[in-house]
Amino acid sequence: MAVLNTEFEFSDRDFQRVRQIINEIAGISLAEGKRELVYSRLSRRLRQRGLQRFEDYCNLLETQNDSAEMSEFVNALTTNLTAFFRESHHFEFLAKELLPELMRKQTLGNRRIRIWSAGCSTGEEPYSIAMTVRETLPASGWDVKILATDLDSNVLATAERGVYDESRVKDLSDARLRRWFQKGRGAQAGQVRVASALRDLITFKRLNLMDDWPMRGPFDAVFCRNVVIYFDKPTQRVLFERFADLLDERGHLFVGHSESLFKVTERFAPLGKTIYQRCL
Repeated sequence: MAVLNTEFEFSDRDFQRVRQIINEIAGISLAEGKRELVYSRLSRRLRQRGLQRFEDYCNLLETQNDSAEMSEFVNALTTNLTAFFRESHHFEFLAKELLPELMRKQTLGNRRIRIWSAGCSTGEEPYSIAMTVRETLPASGWDVKILATDLDSNVLATAERGVYDESRVKDLSDARLRRWFQKGRGAQAGQVRVASALRDLITFKRLNLMDDWPMRGPFDAVFCRNVVIYFDKPTQRVLFERFADLLDERGHLFVGHSESLFKVTERFAPLGKTIYQRCL
C-alpha cells in the first residue's frame, strides 16, 4: 500500500527496502513506526535527485554504487540530539573518580590518557569531555588525546568547526563561558567558538561503527551514549565486545540513560548511572 496524499510514491515495500539498506550499511534498526520520519527526511533527497518514486531512489542506492548519495542517505536518517554536559553525572564521575584514578596510577614517564567519543554528533560531547579534562588535570605534563567519531559527515563538520549559536551554551556557567568560548562579533555576533585549548585535544574522524576500526587503543574511556538504542541486540553484543577489546584492562564505558548492557555482554561490570567498567 502506498502512502496517500503525498508528493512521492512511498509503498510498504519501499519502506522495508529503506529499513534493510540502513541496517546493512550502518547497523541501524528502524522501527515500524518510523515510516513518516523516513518519508519526511528522504523526500528532500528525491527532490535533489529529480526522482518521483522512492522505488527509484532505492534502486539508485542499491545499484549505482553512489558513495556520495549513500552518505547523504545515512546523514538524513541519523538522529543528532545532543547538548553540552548532557547527562552531567557522567562528567562528574570523569572529574571526581576516573581522572583522579588515572593520575594516581600513571607513572611520571607514562602520563597518557586516551578517550573516545563514539557518536560525537555536533561536538558538544567531546568538547564537554575536553573541558572536564582541562579543568581536572594539571596544566602540563600530560599526553591527552580525545578521538571523536560519527557516521554523519554533516554533523562532524559542525563539530570540527567548533562554532555554535549562543543559545547552545546558555546553560553553561559564566566561568566556563569566559574560559572556553570566544564570543563572535560583527557578522559572527550571536555565535561562540570553542577555544583552541579544547580543540587541540580532539581529533574528529568519520567512522561507521559497523566497519573496521583503524585505531588500536587502548582507551581509558569510551563514551558511546544514545547510539546503541538504534541497533538490535546482536549488533549491540558485537559492538560492546569490540569496545571491551579496545579498552584498557580496567577501562570505562559510558552509555546513554535509556541503554543497558544487561544480558547483552558479560565483559563489563555496572558501576551505576549507566557507567560500566571492563572486567578483568
